[in-house]
Amino acid sequence: MKRNYLKPILTGCLVSLLSLSACTEEYLEKQPIGSISESTLANKSGIKGVLIGAYSLLDGVGATGGSFWSSPTVLSSMASDDAHVGTEPNGLLASYEAYTHDPTSSSTNERWQFLYAAVQRTNDVLRLLPKVTELTADEAAQTKAEAIFLRGVYHFEAAKLWRNVPFVDESIGYDAGNYNVSNTDPIWPKIEADFKYAADNLTPTKSDVGRANKWAAKAFLAKVYLFQQKFTEAKPLLAEIIASGVTSNGKKYALAEQYFDNFRTDKKHGPEAVFTVQMSVYDGANGSNGNAADMYNGPFGGPPSCCYGWLQPSFDLVNAYQTDANGLPLIDSYNKNLVTNDQGLQSSAAFTPYAGTLDARLDWVVGRRGIPYLDWGIHPGMAWIRQQNTGGPYSVIKNIAWQARIATDRENANTNNPYSLIRFADVLLWAAEVEVEIGSLAQAEAYVNQIRARAANPAGFVKKYIDNAAPLKGFTNEPAANYKVGLYTGQFVQKGKEFAREAVRFERKLELALEHHRFFDLQRYDNGTGYMATLLNNYLKYEAAVPKYFNQDYMKGAFFTKGKNELYPIPQAQIDLSTTEGKPTLKQNPGY
Repeated sequence: MKRNYLKPILTGCLVSLLSLSACTEEYLEKQPIGSISESTLANKSGIKGVLIGAYSLLDGVGATGGSFWSSPTVLSSMASDDAHVGTEPNGLLASYEAYTHDPTSSSTNERWQFLYAAVQRTNDVLRLLPKVTELTADEAAQTKAEAIFLRGVYHFEAAKLWRNVPFVDESIGYDAGNYNVSNTDPIWPKIEADFKYAADNLTPTKSDVGRANKWAAKAFLAKVYLFQQKFTEAKPLLAEIIASGVTSNGKKYALAEQYFDNFRTDKKHGPEAVFTVQMSVYDGANGSNGNAADMYNGPFGGPPSCCYGWLQPSFDLVNAYQTDANGLPLIDSYNKNLVTNDQGLQSSAAFTPYAGTLDARLDWVVGRRGIPYLDWGIHPGMAWIRQQNTGGPYSVIKNIAWQARIATDRENANTNNPYSLIRFADVLLWAAEVEVEIGSLAQAEAYVNQIRARAANPAGFVKKYIDNAAPLKGFTNEPAANYKVGLYTGQFVQKGKEFAREAVRFERKLELALEHHRFFDLQRYDNGTGYMATLLNNYLKYEAAVPKYFNQDYMKGAFFTKGKNELYPIPQAQIDLSTTEGKPTLKQNPGY
């Protein structure tokens, strides 16, 4: 069956045009050059365009503040334990990794601007919708539900970063004079309400695969519950999603056949796609509609990437993929042994890759010396690294285009690889988390084993090339490294709740590495306990002390402060703009 893709069409001219004030002296009204009037948009094609404009911002660009610098790459992965800034870190990016950013940091302000511009696009749809008479009742209902879903997504992204954020609905606007909204009211109930509405009103399937369906809304609602430790509310919802959920194109939710299918454009829109941001290249936009969050990563100086080499995997992350004799992770001891690496070695020097057992997902997540890098060739090490002494020896792989598909999948460093805001592996691991807290440890283990069984399948291992000098000739059936992935066999029950909890959390670290979830996972695990501060400060000490020739001067003295760095500072520029009668409406987060 032919399916339509919902492409990220930039519609910046539509933003904030729908709250026009009335004027009795109509002859004085003159539409500004380049603007679009409400009357022009109040029809079937107009409302569709405004809604697509709201969808288009999911890719991180297309409105005020939208760019790599304010993307999830900067504000999440570079502030967690799975990656370093990489390349040649400047003061702005280094400040996020060293936790020295403050309310004046420009990227934080840009992200705020962008997310609230996105919120306003969703509200533009809701303000315009009652004036459109050409839609059927069902079309109007779906338009409203999709807009409210997107409003929930954008507010949720803001709440993850700052927690204390204003909720802006369609009644808020400049003309109404009520635009200085406080951030002291709890945000979670309002985000929940948006996702509940969407779940109740969206259809299970859509003609465009990029549109939100009922099950995506339920998944986001479950995620909001987890951020509040509402395990009782999340448990039945997750069970329903696992049992009955389908993708927007009608596929029963399931894990993709192979792990890396989730990051290939020729495999996208598969059964694991709960809600996926659509990306496109070669569409007349010079690549700007491509993957914006990850477009600057990859190997600097090598053919797989033509840009900077941001987001270099950490030593801690690579070590985490070591396994024991049974193929299980070394949850408490993985950093006792350093996976052999080429830090400080020229590419011309001899090097033998690590020979110990490893989780097979490692080489789909991390590019490392001596191992095939997709179909681009054997990773040569330093020759593909901009600055080992600041970023380390590793490169990322997720969202890199395959060489065989470069003519269709990459334009000006941007790829059309989709970005999954939620994939089914997420859902299974949330369910495992809930079972640990209020359910069955055996069931939690069963969920985790579903994830591990896929990783253990040799069909999904990275394989050696037929010819190292000509990687496009294909692969042999011989694994590229010593992969060994085992299943748990009752350890969750035998070792108890604390072990099971950490095992689930560690599985998320392995499965979702460098997908920009880690910082926020740690944030919600913390819940005021200091868990996040302890883990990240141990990580900072380890990364600074272990690697040879690893001279991150900007990281000297880096420290994660409990009760402060779990959240980002409310941008000072936004606090200043919120002043009403001489007092700011927005309140700063603790510690800043």
